[in-house]
Amino acid sequence: MSAAARQAEEEPAAAAHPPLPRLLSAFFYGTCSFLIVLVNKSVLTTYRFPSPMVLGIGQMATTILILYVSKLNKIIHFPDFDKSIPVKLFPLPLLYVGNHISGLTSTSKLSLPMFTVLRKFTIPFTLLLEIIILGKQYSLGIIVSVFAIILGAFIAAGSDLSFNLEGYIFVLLNDIFTAANGVYTKQKMDPKELGKYGVLFYNAYFMVIPTMIISFSTGDLQQVTDFKHWTNFLFLFQFLLSCFLGFLLMYSTVLCSHYNSALTTSVVGAIKNISIAYIGMLVGGDYIFSILNFIGLNICMAGGLRYSFLTLRGYNKPKQPTTEEKCLDSKS
Repeated sequence: MSAAARQAEEEPAAAAHPPLPRLLSAFFYGTCSFLIVLVNKSVLTTYRFPSPMVLGIGQMATTILILYVSKLNKIIHFPDFDKSIPVKLFPLPLLYVGNHISGLTSTSKLSLPMFTVLRKFTIPFTLLLEIIILGKQYSLGIIVSVFAIILGAFIAAGSDLSFNLEGYIFVLLNDIFTAANGVYTKQKMDPKELGKYGVLFYNAYFMVIPTMIISFSTGDLQQVTDFKHWTNFLFLFQFLLSCFLGFLLMYSTVLCSHYNSALTTSVVGAIKNISIAYIGMLVGGDYIFSILNFIGLNICMAGGLRYSFLTLRGYNKPKQPTTEEKCLDSKS
């Protein structure tokens, strides 16, 4: 099936849903995405929790527990394990754990505004992967918007007074993993195969034990065992909240894409990123102001909004008849 045909099937499916579920799922995704960055930032920076990897393990374990209990109680359904599932799922588990660990690590090493700016590189990576894997095409206006996002990110990052090379590497890896994870999830989320719940469950299931082994071998588990704030109720609440929000973020992303398409998910993500950037200037205490940094932030955010607007406008335009449809009309 051609890319145009796949897109034609996806768009009516999204439009068929009533307005209220579409609006609520988009709001749900935006809220979860906004909250988890703030909570993770507090856990990893304010309390100096020593291991982003162990926090990721907590989020995976929470996902497995909630989905498995829901399956046992027949609230949701996904297929039981068999030998074909790893083949069907590959390479999603690797992308999933890479996305988790790189995201948590970069959150702990960068200020909120800079983290938000560099996360914008997910957009060009996603466009590139969709062109290569899904065969999609994009207009000149969207490509120009993407270049504006990159330009703003470079201006802001170049004047970042709290430059952290390790943080920059991890956040760019996070962008690549996020883009690849989104594109491949769209490919794998077939109701006749694993379905959305199966993809979420087996992603976490296959990677939680290897991640625990890695964290043990690197000494992360020992550092977490010796962590001094385990008796601090406020820290414990935020740690558990982060684990729960990790599950909600994955679920809300799938839900938003199901009801609205990936387009609306990207629009909501752009709006959420603007909120995080400007709130991060006021709270968090780790943003160092400079003129170039501030200008770069605003160029980047303007490019993100322009990209979202052009994509949304193109999505709402009536579809032009294809060459095949024109030929059929002329014959009839």
